[in-house]
Amino acid sequence: MEKTLVSREFDGSTLSIETGWMAEQANGAVWVRQGDTVVMVTATASQAPRPGIDFFPLTCDYEEKMYSVGRIPGAFMRREARPSEAATLTSRMIDRPMRPLFPKDFRNDVQIVATVLSTDQLHDPAVLALIGAGAAVAISDIPHAGPVAAVRMGLFEGGLVENPNMPDMERSQLDLVVAGTRDSLNMVEAGAKEVGESTLVEALSRAHERIRQIIAMVDELVAKVGKPDMEYPHVGISPELKAAVAEAVDGRIDQVFREADKAQRESQIDALREEVAGQLRSRFEGQAGDIPAAFESVLKSAVRRAVLDQGVRPDGRRTDEIRPIWCEVGVLPRAHGSAVFTRGQTQALSVVTLGTMSDQQRLDGLGLEEFKRYMHHYNFPPYSVGEARPLRSPGRREIGHGALAERAVRVMVPPADEFPYVIRIVTEILSSNGSTSMASVCGSTLSLMDAGVPIAAPVGGIAMGLVTDEQDPSRYAILSDIQGIEDALGDMDFKVAGTRNGVTALQMDMKARGLSSELFRRALEQARQGRLFILDKMAQAIGAPRTEMSVHAPRITTLEINPDKIRDLIGPGGKTIRRIQEETGCSIDVEDDGRVFLATVDEAAMQQAVAMIRDLTESVEVGRIYKGKVVRIMPFGAFVEILPRQDGLVHISQLADQRVGKVEDVVSIGDEIMVKVTEIDDRGRVNLSRKQAILELAGRDQSGNGAQAGVPDGDQPSVV
Repeated sequence: MEKTLVSREFDGSTLSIETGWMAEQANGAVWVRQGDTVVMVTATASQAPRPGIDFFPLTCDYEEKMYSVGRIPGAFMRREARPSEAATLTSRMIDRPMRPLFPKDFRNDVQIVATVLSTDQLHDPAVLALIGAGAAVAISDIPHAGPVAAVRMGLFEGGLVENPNMPDMERSQLDLVVAGTRDSLNMVEAGAKEVGESTLVEALSRAHERIRQIIAMVDELVAKVGKPDMEYPHVGISPELKAAVAEAVDGRIDQVFREADKAQRESQIDALREEVAGQLRSRFEGQAGDIPAAFESVLKSAVRRAVLDQGVRPDGRRTDEIRPIWCEVGVLPRAHGSAVFTRGQTQALSVVTLGTMSDQQRLDGLGLEEFKRYMHHYNFPPYSVGEARPLRSPGRREIGHGALAERAVRVMVPPADEFPYVIRIVTEILSSNGSTSMASVCGSTLSLMDAGVPIAAPVGGIAMGLVTDEQDPSRYAILSDIQGIEDALGDMDFKVAGTRNGVTALQMDMKARGLSSELFRRALEQARQGRLFILDKMAQAIGAPRTEMSVHAPRITTLEINPDKIRDLIGPGGKTIRRIQEETGCSIDVEDDGRVFLATVDEAAMQQAVAMIRDLTESVEVGRIYKGKVVRIMPFGAFVEILPRQDGLVHISQLADQRVGKVEDVVSIGDEIMVKVTEIDDRGRVNLSRKQAILELAGRDQSGNGAQAGVPDGDQPSVV
C-alpha cells in the first residue's frame, strides 16, 4: 500500500498526518502523530440512509488503549471496559465541532472512532484525535463542510502558548481547547483560574491562526488522496408545504410560544402541531411525514423574528435579562452541606459530602493525574422535564454537564495541605428549563459554603444564546440566561462560569457555521454582567463559607511523623493501625511522606488516637523529660522505656542525688519514674538521668511555674 504523509513543525516537534495503509475499508482513515503520541482516526458511513428517522445519526468514540502508556488495565478482566470519564468527554469534544458541518438532510449513519495507540504524555492525544477526525472525514467521501482542526492554549507568566506539553499544563492559568474551520470557530472548551475576558479573546484569535495552519496541512492531504462526496437522497420540505403550515398557524404561533410556563407552552405547541397536521394531512398526503418538520421551521422563524424585530423573547424578557432567582442553603439536616438554586423553571439541589483522603477517586486512564479529591456528579432524572421513563446510569450528557460544573468550581477549592478533605458534590436537577449545568455551578458553590469549605471565592454560571437572521447573518441578538426553547431554536449554547474577578470555565457550541471574534467578545461581556447579577443573588443566601462545619462532618487532624516510623505505625500486616482504628473509631490514612490524616466526629476519640500514634512514632529528644517504665536492671544502672520500643540507660550515678549502693535500693522492674534525656550517642544509645529530672521538676514546683508534669514552661525542658 502507498503511504501519503503531510507534516509540519509546530512548537519544537513535528505534527504529521498519514494515510493510505491502514483501515482501508473505512471511508477515511488517518494516523496522526506528534512526538511519540499516535492516534488513529477512522470515519465510516453506512451505504444507505437509516429509514424512518428525521435526524443525522452521528457517533463519535474516543478509545483509550492502556498499552499506549505501557500499562495493564486495572479492571478485573484486565482489559479496557467502559470508557473513562476523560474518554467520554473527549468523545463529546470531537462530536461538537464536527456535527454542525454535516448536511442537515444527511441520514446515513456516520461513526468516527479515534484510537489512542501510543502516548508520550507530553503531546495531548485528545487534540490530535480532533485533528484526525477533521482529516479523516475530509479525505473520505462523506459530505462535510470542513475540514475541522483544533488547538489547545495555555497561559503562563510569559503569555499564551499553543499546545503546551501536558506536564506544563499543571501550572497553566488556562486550559483552552478551540476547534473550528478556516473561516470561523465553532467549539470552545476551557477551564481557567479567574482569567479575564480580554485574555480569552486574544487566546481565541491566536488559536484560530494555528487552526488555519493545520487545515492547510489537511487541504494538502485532500488534494493528494481526497474522494468526491458520495451521492445521497436529499430530504427537504417543499416550499408549498411550509407556506401552508405558515398560513395555518398565522396569528396563533406568536401567542403559543410566548407562554412563559414551559409545560403549558409545550402542551399548546403540541396541540397546535396536531391541529395543523390534521388540517394538512389529506392535502399533502405524500408529504405528511414532513409536516412536523415544517411546523418546527415555522416556529423557529417566528421566535427569531420576535427576538430580532421586536426584542421580545418567548417569556417576555429583554435580551440581557435574567430570570427570577431564589436560593436557600442548609436544606438537608444530615448532609455536610446542601443548597437549592432556582432560576426560572430550572432548579438544582446540590449536596456536599466530606470524606477522608482514602475516599479519593483513583483514575485509570492515560492522563498524568492518578487521584481526584474533588468530584461533582450530575443527575438528570426524567421528572425534571415532566417525563416518565426508566432510570439509567449516567450518559454522556450527564457526565459532560457534571464535568463542566466540576471544572468551574474546582480551582476555588483549597489544596489538601490546607483543607485535608475529599469533597464530593452531587447535583440533582429537580426541574429543567435551560442551563442546568450552570445552575449546578451555582448550587455547588452555595453548598460548599454551607459545608464550611473555605473556597477562595464564590463561582456563578450563566448560559448565553444567539439568534441570527437567516437571510442576513450580520444581524443577530445575544441572549442571556437562555431557556430550553431558546437553546433548541437558537444558534449557540455558550456557558460561562466564573468569579467576580474572572472566568473559571466556559463551553461553547455553535449550531450555525461559526463565531466571529467580535461576537465572542460581546457575548463574554454580556455574560460577565449576567454572572455578577447572579453572584449578588447568591450572596443574599450565604455571603461567605461558614466558620464551623456540620456536626455530622468528620473532623480531620493532620500529623507529621518521620517516614522511617511509618512501619511502626502500620505494624506487621497492618495489625497496629487496625488496632488503633478499632479502639478509637477513627479513620486513619498514612501518606508516604509521613503525613497522617485522622478523621472522626468524636473529639475524645481523636485525642486518644493522636496520643497512641505519637507514642508509636515520636522520636526521643535530648533535654526533654519523660515518664518512663523500668524494664531491666543491671548492676551499673536501670533501663527505662520512655517511648514504645525505645529505652535508655539511667546509670547508677544518675538514679538519685546521693550515692546509690545498689540499683534495687532505688527502683524495681515495673516502676514508673521521671527521667531526662541527657545524650544520644553516635550509635543511637540513649542516656537518661533521674537525678536531673528530679532537680528540675523540684525547681519548677518551688518557683510555682510548670508544676504540673507534662506542661512545657517557656525555655525549660518540656515534660512528656
